[in-house]
Amino acid sequence: MLDPDSGLSLTIARIVQRLKGSSLHSQLERQARVSLHKPEIKLESLKEDIKDFLKTSGWEKKLQNAVYSQLNVFPSPCHPAAPPEHMKEPLAYMRKAQGSWEKRILKSLNSMCTELGVPLAQKRSASEQKELLNKWNEMGTDEPDLSLFRPVYAPKDFLEVLMNLRNPNYENGDQPSFRNHLGLIQVPLKVKDIPELKEDFTELGLNIGQLGIDDSAQVPPEFFENEHVRVGQKVLAEQDSAAAQQYVRQGCPTALRADLWALILNISNQPEDILYYEQLKSNVIQHDLLVDSLIYKDVKLTASNDDYYFVFEDYLYQVLLCFSRDTSVLEHFTYSSATPPKSYIRGKLGMEEYAVFYPPNGVIPFHGFSMYVAPLCFLYHEPSKLYQIFREMYVRFFFRLHSISSHPSGIVSLCLLFETLLQTHLPQLFYHLREIGAQPLRISFKWMVRAFSGYLATDQLLLLWDRILGYNSLEILAVLAAAVFAFRAVNLMEVTSLAAAEAVLADLSTLKVMPLLQIFLFATVT
Repeated sequence: MLDPDSGLSLTIARIVQRLKGSSLHSQLERQARVSLHKPEIKLESLKEDIKDFLKTSGWEKKLQNAVYSQLNVFPSPCHPAAPPEHMKEPLAYMRKAQGSWEKRILKSLNSMCTELGVPLAQKRSASEQKELLNKWNEMGTDEPDLSLFRPVYAPKDFLEVLMNLRNPNYENGDQPSFRNHLGLIQVPLKVKDIPELKEDFTELGLNIGQLGIDDSAQVPPEFFENEHVRVGQKVLAEQDSAAAQQYVRQGCPTALRADLWALILNISNQPEDILYYEQLKSNVIQHDLLVDSLIYKDVKLTASNDDYYFVFEDYLYQVLLCFSRDTSVLEHFTYSSATPPKSYIRGKLGMEEYAVFYPPNGVIPFHGFSMYVAPLCFLYHEPSKLYQIFREMYVRFFFRLHSISSHPSGIVSLCLLFETLLQTHLPQLFYHLREIGAQPLRISFKWMVRAFSGYLATDQLLLLWDRILGYNSLEILAVLAAAVFAFRAVNLMEVTSLAAAEAVLADLSTLKVMPLLQIFLFATVT
């Protein structure tokens, strides 16, 4: 076990190392040099005077936000003696399962590549580059023939893999305590119960004001909203990421949400960020990747058919095509259980010096991937900022929804949390659905993998994502999934098949997220 002092020292060293290579570091150095010419900077108190200057000029706050962002994204340091793969995933059988899943995805991608006779990557001709550049803002009007392309995998394929996960240490002995879990996920991970969730999500309590609750006995909604907007404006004026994260736990006013999320994610859209986005766009123009067709196909199958999101089709292509070329995304693999796929230059198979990551960001899109971006289009209309917000959301949260790990916000833990909550608090419903072959997870899995995007009405989805950002956790997805089943329990008790259960839960667009969460968490008898 790592003692607190050593852990703190390692964390500080790691953050300093990471910030040294950032643009913030060079900007701070530049500002410090500029300050030397100011009359209030004295040689005898140089260090303190420069610190005071950085504080009064707002640079100290920017540094604090950058440090806070690093603490939110990167896991606590492992013991120095622990092997590097422990930072990715501490459990060996999870690492092995993720490795096998990746091989299966690659096999699917390679077989499609071979069947269609399409290369993984090729340079576009000058005329193709010019054509793509001209229609960059209207790619949705393009109708390439994608009939032969298929998604590499869909959420239901991933669920089958998770259902077969086993801890080999539990296979030989009888473990009645864990075998009492009657759900589809059969791995012994620690998940929270309702009292622990209540403690974690205190701000969702029945006696605390919330945006997304139409009526409250404690405070008239319009009074709470006016006061909450005033506080939100103050938080934005202070430009404090930690304060913003605490604030959004009670929901974001619509007019402030875009700025508050950007503050929490430490996205400022500086000129160098816009330039970086333009470079990614240039990479898209120059080279055609096989994954481009997968992205086109996914947008056509999902967002283009969605009443809320079809208008953002062009934005989705722009963001996702640039995302596939972004090598900075590879950094998240240091704390993800996944490993980026490699491809080799033709004729050099197996020779590491000729290996490249494919796609360049290491992420192969699956069916529904574009729905991670779609809701953000309501908030951000400037492509480079929309892109940065999505990338940061992905490397903080969304990657955990399609990789096998033991992390509390990982999809395996979310599935287990969902099934445990349902089995513990709605045992009759759980047993009934299980008996008729309608295991609840078969219905809710697709909701959680997409973080409910495309299932809830957009205003409700954004209220849910407020809380994901506020608590820096995806556990609320499992709680909401269980709350939906509790809300429709009476109807579900009458169904006699999986198809009938799916019909009862087919439309979630009329649901109000916050009342469901509050009732399930704080009005459930424990």
